[in-house]
Amino acid sequence: MSIADLRTEYTLASLTEADVAADPIAQFSKWFDQALQAQLAEANAMSLATVSAEGRPSSRIVLLKGFDHRGFTWFTSYDSRKGQDLSVNPYAALLFFWSGLERQVHIEGRVERVSAAESDEYFDIRPLKSRIGAIASDQSKPVDDRLVLETRFAEVSAQCGEHPPRPERWGGYRLMPDRLEFWQGRRSRLHDRIAYTLDAEGAWRIGRLQP
Repeated sequence: MSIADLRTEYTLASLTEADVAADPIAQFSKWFDQALQAQLAEANAMSLATVSAEGRPSSRIVLLKGFDHRGFTWFTSYDSRKGQDLSVNPYAALLFFWSGLERQVHIEGRVERVSAAESDEYFDIRPLKSRIGAIASDQSKPVDDRLVLETRFAEVSAQCGEHPPRPERWGGYRLMPDRLEFWQGRRSRLHDRIAYTLDAEGAWRIGRLQP
């Protein structure tokens, strides 16, 4: 079979304007809960797309660590490539793909750093080795080989003990959405796409898009 012949017919569900909540965060919460109930692998995994000062896009998978009406939150190194992108272009897009439910959610908006208190709170509940790794790794920077990383990890572990402090270069970001799209796969590629757009008065407008 060639790559061109690879396809899946989506048949599980439909999505109409009458199905969705008036508030997109409530709608996301509903779908996210269903993804968890379906026991999908890493339902909180999302593609994060950023753009550099030169206009070059890049994307990677990160893990959603919280969401509410303020926005969608994840944590990373501020010095990473995505952090550098966001420092010059504070707009990004998130994409959740839940193949087991034949669904996608696309989210766009402005990004800001969360407070130091929020970053401290989350850092302190991470597994110890993850905290040590955040300190030991200078994310996105070149390294000669893995042994350098492992040696640095061992050194940080010996120095910091059980309570390593959060490094200043590491913390949270929050994307504050102004557009969300809920995509439900359908037969014959006539997919359902319902989009929410934030208007100038701060109200959400709901509309259907052609597939």
